[in-house]
Amino acid sequence: MRIRELILRNRSFRRFDESYRVSEKTLEICVDLARCSPSARNAQPIKYYLSIDKDQNERIFPTLAWAGYLKDWPGPAEGERPTAYIVMLGDTRITTNYYCDHGIAAQSILLGAVAQGLGGCIIAAVQREKLHKILQLPEYLEILQVIAIGKPAEKVKIENIDDNGDYKYYRDDNDMHHVPKRTLSEIIVSGPAKRKKY
Repeated sequence: MRIRELILRNRSFRRFDESYRVSEKTLEICVDLARCSPSARNAQPIKYYLSIDKDQNERIFPTLAWAGYLKDWPGPAEGERPTAYIVMLGDTRITTNYYCDHGIAAQSILLGAVAQGLGGCIIAAVQREKLHKILQLPEYLEILQVIAIGKPAEKVKIENIDDNGDYKYYRDDNDMHHVPKRTLSEIIVSGPAKRKKY
């Protein structure tokens, strides 16, 4: 797959085919991509907790908030939940400033998942203290975010932001998930063929 196709297919999926089991090897492939990605100062402070166990996943699930803009939706129902999680951790023995490392690593992980026919969602709204206890992590590891991974069971459509400027994602009456994006001409403020407008 070309990089553009991977990126366009890499959406924030929030509903999955729970009958599809993600293997530990699949997660390891994704994390290895993150390992090989750039790291600020090359400090490499991000560590990873992998979960494919059904019981452990059920303990992780209620510590996550799923879609802030979908006020009436509590998250994926049973049968639509991810079958794997990657909990991204900061090793405070190395540093407490992760710069943008966890963002870079998360993108690499998700692109790796898409390349394997899967999808995921980065979740930063996490009950960190509760999840830390569930996973029995040592104190020096802090939870940065969680990536849910599985076989997507929803369609996500990218579209341009309309004239009212609303950028919030939404679901239509057919349960299609829409993700408005700013146009290229709106986000490029200067360049060889464009006057400065800011």
